[in-house]
Amino acid sequence: MANSWVNSAERIGADLHLELSGPGGRRAALIRALREAVRSGRLAPGTRLPPYRSLAADLGVARNTVADAYAELVAEGWLTARQGSGTLVAERAEPLGVHARVPKKAPPRARGPRHDLRQGTPDASSFPRAAWLASYRRALRQAPNEAFGPGDPAGRIELRVALTEYLARARGVRTEPGRIVICSGFAHALRLLFPEVLRGPLAVESYGLAFHRELLTAAGVRTVPLPLDEDGARVDGLDRERAVLLTPAHQFPTGGPLHPARRAAVIDWARARGGVILEDDYDGEFRYDRKPVGAVQGLDPERVVHIGSVSKSLSPALRLGWMVLPERYVEGVLEAKGEREAWASVLDQLTLADFVVSGSYDRHVRRMRQRYRRRRDRLVDALAVHAPHVEVTGIAAGLHAVLRLPPGSEQSAVKAAVWQGLALDGLAEFRHPEASTAAPDGLVVGYATPSEHAYGAALEALCAALPPP
Repeated sequence: MANSWVNSAERIGADLHLELSGPGGRRAALIRALREAVRSGRLAPGTRLPPYRSLAADLGVARNTVADAYAELVAEGWLTARQGSGTLVAERAEPLGVHARVPKKAPPRARGPRHDLRQGTPDASSFPRAAWLASYRRALRQAPNEAFGPGDPAGRIELRVALTEYLARARGVRTEPGRIVICSGFAHALRLLFPEVLRGPLAVESYGLAFHRELLTAAGVRTVPLPLDEDGARVDGLDRERAVLLTPAHQFPTGGPLHPARRAAVIDWARARGGVILEDDYDGEFRYDRKPVGAVQGLDPERVVHIGSVSKSLSPALRLGWMVLPERYVEGVLEAKGEREAWASVLDQLTLADFVVSGSYDRHVRRMRQRYRRRRDRLVDALAVHAPHVEVTGIAAGLHAVLRLPPGSEQSAVKAAVWQGLALDGLAEFRHPEASTAAPDGLVVGYATPSEHAYGAALEALCAALPPP
């Protein structure tokens, strides 16, 4: 029973990537999307579809909507359904005469990977649609008339007040609404800070997102890598830099926290040098083995720019983030942003404010914390059975884990993953090009990315791609 560790209901499912748009409601849109997936060949004859309950949960629609769509497509001949066998794509899935209505040479469709374990995104199917809609309706009903005029570049006061209370309670941040500026995410925050407010060189951790380094380079900022060890960034290596960018709660992507002694040391450095610490708190709410560690900003609000967003907790599609600024930087950031809000939707800001104040955000984070913890546990358990020589490194936190591989095996593992139809990242992709230490071989596995019903198959593909001991 080599595959017994994967639940059979999950093994038959696949992430269908269905786009529900167009006229006629959700049922009609789902029928169109499934027809097109079969017609294009993306769902081959014999493919078993997820149970209607699972697909309904992933798409955020009623179970009856999916059940009715399945029944309609069975009646049309696109699908077949048998008791005990589930719903499958029919062996002859196109009804007679369909070719007369379809161009003979349809444009080619890009086919993505069958399984996705790339880091950086939450489970899109888990977005709390009903709760978000309820907050949207309340926010729209209660919004003052002036909210529909030109937006304040600092962000809506309702959201800044809500964040002041939430960040103090959940992350230990010390601030007030006047020192929070709303932005569209971490990359936007960097664009606002450099080079108008801050200048390089900027010390960074030797592992991080290449996109952020490229953004800084485009702004004329030279980045200087700091070595990493089991206690986080070696902040004793700070020299003449006037700013340092850190991910202290959960180093990205290697997974360790910044040691308390080094937290104190970097604050001392900033005070002595007149420097500033940029704290990327990208997933600080997701700690599974203990209570989340508070933000470094709480140690000295005048020496730390605390940056957060909802891209990991809710969705990157919302494009909502925030900067908690030392008082001396607020005016410069607002000047860099402009006279009017041009980035973050005012209605989305008001909705998020209600979402936080109503308690829906806390409930969603608690729910996802439990879900992602289970997923990480399943990853560890699967490796223990199928690849015990592969170590999961870093703390139990966040939306990704790093798998330490035998020396020299990273590239072959990434290639094997491609053969398995699996998308994931090698650890070397995140290494700063000027880092002095050698890069260990590893894989960065985003266990939050797949939908629930697709996760088991993704784990199976991962285990098949890992190198032997």
